[in-house]
Amino acid sequence: WRRRGDGGDGSGTGFAFARYKNLASYCAVAMEVRVDRDSGEIHVPRVVAAVDSGEAVNPDGIRNQIECGIVQSLSWTTREAVGFDKTHRTSFDWSGYPILRFPSVPGRIDVEVVDRPNQPFLGAGEAAQGPASAALANAVAHALGRRLRDMPLSPERVKAALRPVPVVTKQAAG
Repeated sequence: WRRRGDGGDGSGTGFAFARYKNLASYCAVAMEVRVDRDSGEIHVPRVVAAVDSGEAVNPDGIRNQIECGIVQSLSWTTREAVGFDKTHRTSFDWSGYPILRFPSVPGRIDVEVVDRPNQPFLGAGEAAQGPASAALANAVAHALGRRLRDMPLSPERVKAALRPVPVVTKQAAG
């Protein structure tokens, strides 16, 4: 992570941290992305998370919970949206609802569980979802040199963000 460059070249890293519901587990996420400027697709080769949920009774279960939360969050952040037209919703069932598919899951997810014996059990719950979304948004901003502000971070929105911003020039008074 120390080799993080200036960004803007299509590759980026993002970091985020949160405490679940302000009273449960702590979770930090670091994410590496590559953005295909032609297609607008976001690829996530690597994610590293650290979670502190107090005493870790089942570290493997905590890892599984955090890994799944990261994948779910990437789906929310890059694809999921209910469709609407001018008069009503156009999404009626799961068959037409966009979700992350297996080819788009991160290449690697590493989860470090911080075990604090004799501390209260904080529960892992959905501790990864918030920081995973934020780390992705930060990594995409680093990769593009421009922050996207509307979700999902779909290929269409990525490509729109990459279009040159028209320059308005002030004309001299005649």
